[in-house]
Amino acid sequence: MTGIPEAFARTTLEREGGQAQAWLDVLPGLVEDLLERWAATVDGEPLHGGVALIVPVRRRCDDVAAVLKVSYPHPSNRHEPHALATWQGVGAVRLYERDDTRFAMLLERVRPVTLTEAEQGDRVASVAGALNRRLAVPAPYDMPRLQHRAATWEQQLRADDEALGHPLPPHVVGAALSTLHDLARDQPDLMVHGDLHGRNILQADREPWLAVDPKGIAGDPAYDAGTLLKSRLPTLLDTDNLTAAAHRILDAFAEAAELDHARAQRWAQLHAVQAAFSGRRHGFRRARNGPELQQLTTLVDRTAEVLTASLR
Repeated sequence: MTGIPEAFARTTLEREGGQAQAWLDVLPGLVEDLLERWAATVDGEPLHGGVALIVPVRRRCDDVAAVLKVSYPHPSNRHEPHALATWQGVGAVRLYERDDTRFAMLLERVRPVTLTEAEQGDRVASVAGALNRRLAVPAPYDMPRLQHRAATWEQQLRADDEALGHPLPPHVVGAALSTLHDLARDQPDLMVHGDLHGRNILQADREPWLAVDPKGIAGDPAYDAGTLLKSRLPTLLDTDNLTAAAHRILDAFAEAAELDHARAQRWAQLHAVQAAFSGRRHGFRRARNGPELQQLTTLVDRTAEVLTASLR
């Protein structure tokens, strides 16, 4: 195997700090060991996502194209193989092999073309919604539950509301807290991707689109309406009517997912308030500082407000 991509090493160190260096030092040897264990041969240059090294390979037993994925050992990555094993390739990539202790998997290879790159406008929301519906199967008993996170989310919202300087009116934060009381504590027991957006939906051969990189949680499929809307917000920076544009995205997602629009909207409003606070603490993926950060922060604030207004 060739070396670890420099950009992946740099961003891992920036995100995880000095403790990540020890993992990066052993990563090449770990990859070689997994290649041998799973009888796979490197079939291209290593790629990477936000938290994982992706090595194109071919299985020696049948010459099937696959990828070896090794994620940084973080708790948020722990349940990805459980989710993929539950779905068994329906709406998501197939899982061939797994080593949970080393956060490694051998996966079906898909094309390196994301839904965001290939489609525009409401088509992104419609494809994501259709996948959301297919992924909403009964959850195994040992999958983490969204409802168990409600108390932590409420505590964080209240702390951020008090500690951060922000322009959100009290009724906007109050609506998010109401969602936690009304929806988050009482949910269906279904599989939820947890991070369903256009960059986590890739072109494939056996199906047009397949989901990748799930968080692996159980709860309300409408939760991912907020994940999808957040990912589409940068495309709405110059829109003349944010209310109409946001609802058009939610409508397309909810219709394809066969979800109640009002429920999807409430989850999306909660996501927007959480993003408004977390953006002030940590920035956003595409902007950590400078004018673009201010633009996105203002946009997220406005989104939280317009979604709240239409809830009344």
